[in-house]
Amino acid sequence: MRQGTLMIVFTLLTISGAIGQNFEKVVFNDKEADDYYIQLKPPTEKINGVLVLLPGYGEKAESIFPSSKLFNTAYANGLLTIAIAGGEKIYADEKVLDKLNRGLTDFIKRNPNVPRDKFVIGGFSAGGTIGLRYAEYSVENPAKIPVTIKGVFTVDSPVDLGDIWEYFQREIKKDYSEAGVFEAKFVSEKMSKEIGTPETNPKRYNELSPFNHRLTEPGNEKHLKNMAVRVYHDIDVEWQLKQRRRSLVDTNQLSASELINRLMLMGNERAEFMTSKQPGVRSNGMRHPHSWSIVDEVECIQWTLKLFDTK
Repeated sequence: MRQGTLMIVFTLLTISGAIGQNFEKVVFNDKEADDYYIQLKPPTEKINGVLVLLPGYGEKAESIFPSSKLFNTAYANGLLTIAIAGGEKIYADEKVLDKLNRGLTDFIKRNPNVPRDKFVIGGFSAGGTIGLRYAEYSVENPAKIPVTIKGVFTVDSPVDLGDIWEYFQREIKKDYSEAGVFEAKFVSEKMSKEIGTPETNPKRYNELSPFNHRLTEPGNEKHLKNMAVRVYHDIDVEWQLKQRRRSLVDTNQLSASELINRLMLMGNERAEFMTSKQPGVRSNGMRHPHSWSIVDEVECIQWTLKLFDTK
């Protein structure tokens, strides 16, 4: 699979095998099997804030917990963690926005002691793409969002839908990595069916993409001008070249760095490109730059607490 793109997972972890008894699965629509979230409440009466995590493409919410220790650190610091999945999507379209809004509305109703103005959202791969656009949408249409988002972070996510489309076409033509070609064909065909291509439907791509580096004027990223934004990446060109025959052009790092650069030029001093301090490793021990583990969990939660003005 492309490092810095998506993760297509068809064999999903079961909640019983991945998490313990402190986790709670909450169904907010019993007519849809995927309309649920997983929550982990800290062992304190006072909730310092909420961390919303989104998994990668096609992954279930519970798949996050074996792959990241963010929830452990959040738990120890009085933060409530909620995980919710976007499904087989790499963009926050109307269906995904509706699901996130319904899930968070249900969450607020069940947890009236949770401060509505202390939310940070972060996602892995496609989940980060969705989370980033949702954060923009929360500023663009605050009355339509049930909570206030203080910060957003992505974990090796594609932030420019036009760029990811072009990468898919290069990957198919190159025909080197079996997994990469399968992913490129599967997802690009789904994108073409749902929203067309950047050439046939540029307006739709501009609506859904968190960032479009081709625009001469600020696009959706303008809504992040005053928000804390982080993009996490494991920059390992040698791995990319040896394992996948990919240069930096075929990673998400270029678009993400340009996004942060433009936010900084807008005056956002809280826009950060976070280079991983440790190599990415999957939950099965396999070395892979496209992993949740590239996030320094302790430092990330410290950053989150500062956004909430929590000592």
